[in-house]
Amino acid sequence: MERTKKDLVLIAVNAALSAGRSIMEIYEDPAADFNIEKKADNSPLTIADKKSNESIMRFLSTMDIPVLSEEGKHLPYTERKNWNRLWIVDPLDGTKEFIKRNGEFTVNIALVENGSPVLGVIYVPVQKVMYWGIVGEGAVKIENIGLETVLGSFGELAALGYSIPVAEKHNGFVAVASRSHMSDETVEFIDRLRERYGDVELVSKGSSLKICLVAEGTADVYPRFAPTMEWDTAAGHAIACAAGFEVWQTDYSAPLTYNKEDLLNPWFIVSGEINKIQ
Repeated sequence: MERTKKDLVLIAVNAALSAGRSIMEIYEDPAADFNIEKKADNSPLTIADKKSNESIMRFLSTMDIPVLSEEGKHLPYTERKNWNRLWIVDPLDGTKEFIKRNGEFTVNIALVENGSPVLGVIYVPVQKVMYWGIVGEGAVKIENIGLETVLGSFGELAALGYSIPVAEKHNGFVAVASRSHMSDETVEFIDRLRERYGDVELVSKGSSLKICLVAEGTADVYPRFAPTMEWDTAAGHAIACAAGFEVWQTDYSAPLTYNKEDLLNPWFIVSGEINKIQ
């Protein structure tokens, strides 16, 4: 019997929790050696990235759905282009935050169909916070979901947390952006926001938490005028859409799409329809 999206989101949630356990065993060990390596693009890779990926694959490899993981084998597009349905995974999004021990790193798991994310799970192990969403059915934030949690049914999962976005989560207009390292394009975008809304508060977070801030209603918009890869955004994209937001290319010509030949994302903006700045 074919699994429903509710079945699949439950599997993804349990996979993310298992990955969180693998990560935190290393993160909380003061004597742990992160075994930091440099990947081809000069970004860091730790033993926690690898252990998290192994944990996730124990769940996802049991299904007849291919997996595109940042830390897995990247098959050529000639093979991937025939994948109408796939998992896109970042086992440890925010490795730099992990190394800094600031807690702002996540586990990201998304299911993509025909280039569009249809469900997403993001787990924040240090904060014990989970976000999940199914496009067309809604998005949820769960607080205080411990590392040892194992969920046996979708009903158990559905009983936890609350729907997002939460109305009146903040006052004024809030944008997600770096306070200290903004690109010229981001500065220009923020200036246009100020012309329209007056004072604009800037908030900053690591990893996919930036998309989650919009999805939960803490921020109004997240402009990203810098490189990201598909595994950085797929889960957050699904959750944002499930919560009623959009993830547009910066010219608003189209949403982000996935399983492309080039896995690098174009620049994008996460917002609601009302917040488009053109």
